[in-house]
Amino acid sequence: MSTVEKALAAALYAESDEALDTGASLLAADPSADDELRLRGERFVRRAWEGGWQPADVLRLVRRDLGQAHERLAAGLITAETKRYGSRLAPRFRAQLAELEGPQPPRQDRFTHATALLELYRLLSRLPAIEPVGPVPGEPLSAVRAAPHEPRMIGRIRALLAKAEATGYPEEAEALTAKAQELMARHSVDEALLSARTHSPDAPSACRIGVEAPYETAKAVLLDAVAGANRCRAVWNSSFAFSTVVGFESDLDSVELLHTSLLVQGATALAKAESAQRAGGRRRTKTFRQSFWTAYASRLGEHLAAVADDVVTADLLPVLASRDVAVTAHADRMFPETTTTRVRGVTDLDGWHDGRAAADRAERRGPTPSGGGLARRRRP
Repeated sequence: MSTVEKALAAALYAESDEALDTGASLLAADPSADDELRLRGERFVRRAWEGGWQPADVLRLVRRDLGQAHERLAAGLITAETKRYGSRLAPRFRAQLAELEGPQPPRQDRFTHATALLELYRLLSRLPAIEPVGPVPGEPLSAVRAAPHEPRMIGRIRALLAKAEATGYPEEAEALTAKAQELMARHSVDEALLSARTHSPDAPSACRIGVEAPYETAKAVLLDAVAGANRCRAVWNSSFAFSTVVGFESDLDSVELLHTSLLVQGATALAKAESAQRAGGRRRTKTFRQSFWTAYASRLGEHLAAVADDVVTADLLPVLASRDVAVTAHADRMFPETTTTRVRGVTDLDGWHDGRAAADRAERRGPTPSGGGLARRRRP
């Protein structure tokens, strides 16, 4: 039995620090085992791809459960393992690789480095299989849209949302976001009409979007609202901090863009709301922030749905209905069993009102807080 095999046998299947120390000591004392240890790590990464995971999913979990140093180690393994596939990578998978952190962690003594690797390998070895959202690296890409360039409409939407994030005027941010949602809805309609006229074999696909703590339930509700307004379905996996969004490819692009922007805008608005509360002599708490995010998600869900509905005329309903049926059927195949999660009751009125105001400055008065908002959740 090699040193690596002995170390893995000691560390991977035991929870105790003592077992981890034993494995790390074996590796630290044998520099000749380094190459085999690295190859074992790449095998764990490959097994993750075969189990439906993608780079962003793995790194999100490593960052949450271990830390940034382990995340950098994982990024290095992922980069090394995926080099062998060349261009045989789906566009979304390739885009995630492009965002990996470049710098490796600072040099550590051999024992500390071996300990971190074993902790990482232990996490990777225990990843369960999840619903795939694209081909495994190296497999044929015939079913994946090539997407050699970004559509002009998506570029305009991206620019509007960037302005909304940058402006210091809430009313302007709201107007820019509403315009972006309108363009998304029109783009979705145009894609549907083009597909119907050309009898395109276009079919729904899926992507995963991170939904991370804190206040992840409200953020999942926000993503569900964004997905629904853009003719997609979102299913939240709270255990692994992501939602899977099912829809047509152009609509998935819109959901990713808008959700990311709304989180940035929401965080900025929350910081201003907390500052104003402190200036008034009131101490802000976790319940204030929870209530803020719940109200923000709830109000935006109403607003985005209304903007999207305004774009759809009666003559478009048959074409869009067929796409809605296709998306629902694809989501039901991926997730035959889901549950519904309700956001817990709102307990801070100031947070609720500030959250609604951040979502819609034009409407200062809203319904009585009830903790509104639902998220579809994958059944464990």
